[in-house]
Amino acid sequence: MELPLDLARTLAAVVDAGSLDAAARDLAITPSAVSQRVKLLERRLGRVLLVRSRPVRPTEAGAAIVRLARQAALLEHDALDALGIDAGPEASEPRERRRIRIPLAVNADSLATWILPPLARLAASHPVVFDLHRDDQDFTAGLLETGTVMAAVTSQAEPVAGCLVRPLGILRYRAVAAPGYAERWLPGGATADALAAAPVVDFDRRDDLQTEYLQRVGADASRPPRHYVPASNDFATAIKLGLGWGLLPAFQSQAELDRGDLVPLGGPPVDVPHHWQQWNLRSPLLDAIADEVVAEARRTLDAPAPASASRRL
Repeated sequence: MELPLDLARTLAAVVDAGSLDAAARDLAITPSAVSQRVKLLERRLGRVLLVRSRPVRPTEAGAAIVRLARQAALLEHDALDALGIDAGPEASEPRERRRIRIPLAVNADSLATWILPPLARLAASHPVVFDLHRDDQDFTAGLLETGTVMAAVTSQAEPVAGCLVRPLGILRYRAVAAPGYAERWLPGGATADALAAAPVVDFDRRDDLQTEYLQRVGADASRPPRHYVPASNDFATAIKLGLGWGLLPAFQSQAELDRGDLVPLGGPPVDVPHHWQQWNLRSPLLDAIADEVVAEARRTLDAPAPASASRRL
C-alpha cells in the first residue's frame, strides 16, 4: 500500500493547528474538505488517526503518519535545495510562505539563556521557521517519538528510537538568595535546620533541583514552604526579589552575585546534563541546525561531568 502524502500532510496540518477549522485556514481550504481528507486517509488505512478533542491529538497510528509527513517535508526541502529549486509553488509567492517549519523541544532554562542566539543565526541564513515546544526531559522523548518535534534538548543520553544523540554540556546550578531574605531566614548560614524552615522557590511540581540540594546538605526536604513560579525568567526574578531561595545557573545569577544583589548559600552545585537528540535522517538542513546548536552549547555550557543527574528541563 502507498501512503498518499497529500493526505498525510493534511493530518499533520490538523495536529499542528489543533483543530480542523484552524488547519483549514492554514491550508486555505474549507473545514469540510479537511475533514473529508482525514476521513479518507482513515478509511484507506483502516485505523482511527485523530482524536477529535480540544485540541485534537493523533492516535498512535496517527502519530506515525504525522512523523512521515514531517520527514517527507524535510527531505523534499533538502532535495529542492540541492537542485537549486525554490520550494514555493509560485515564484511570485512571498518568501515567508516557502520556509520549512522546524519544530523543536527545548527546556525552559535553555530557552531563557543560550539557545535563541544560534536559532536566530540559523533563521537568518536558512529558509526556516522554528516552532519551539517548551517541556522537560520527561516529555521531550515522547515528542520525538510521536513526530511532534524533529529534535530536542534533553537530559536523556540514551537515544530515542530512530534518533541520534550528541552531548551538549551541563548547566551548573548553585543555591542563591537575596541578601534581605538570607538575613531574615538564614541569619546563621544555610544550615540544614534553617533550610528546613526557609521558603523555597520551585519551577513547578516536577522540579526537584531544590529538593536534591536539600537532601545533599542533610535538610528535611518535606518541610520548607514552597512557592511555584513556572517560567524561567520569572523564577529567577522571584528569587532576586526575596520570595525564597533557589538554584540558578550563572547565566541568571553571576552579575547579581558580583554586585551583591544575590548571595551564595554554599553547598554543592547541581549539574544538569544536556543532550541534543534529532531524527536519524540524512538531512543537510537538520544537520546544519544541530551543528549550530551544538557549537553554541559547547561555547556557553560547562563541560559534561562524568556522573551528572538532575532535572529542571
